[in-house]
Amino acid sequence: MGGLPLGAPSGCAVGLRNGGRTASAADYPVAVPDQTIDPILRGALTDERDRLVAQIAALEPGHGGSPDFDDNFADSGQVAAEQGENKSLAAQLRGELDEVERALGKVEAGTYGRCERCGEPIAPARLEAVPTARFCIEHA
Repeated sequence: MGGLPLGAPSGCAVGLRNGGRTASAADYPVAVPDQTIDPILRGALTDERDRLVAQIAALEPGHGGSPDFDDNFADSGQVAAEQGENKSLAAQLRGELDEVERALGKVEAGTYGRCERCGEPIAPARLEAVPTARFCIEHA
């Protein structure tokens, strides 16, 4: 595949010239090959997934991080409020986990780093800042 850096814009003269013409979007790989994904980025996604799984588990009743209250606890209103907060936080964390798992699935499928709307490469700086980015900055 061409020698253009991930995220170089269409028509960019960076890298190789093909038969005297400037490289275009057609010269980009259809997907980012798995082996081109920075191992640090892949590790960060995996670490984030593991962290989120642990946090969600800690918020579920009966696990070490989740407070267990006796049914006769004096302030049942406080217990209900804390349980509601835990459920809300767990739901938010599950959403984040879904995004991380989607990104890891794209890495495995070889489609990581492509905008889901236009198919163009997502800028490396954007992926570094938001590894779960699904869209280029233009479609974000």
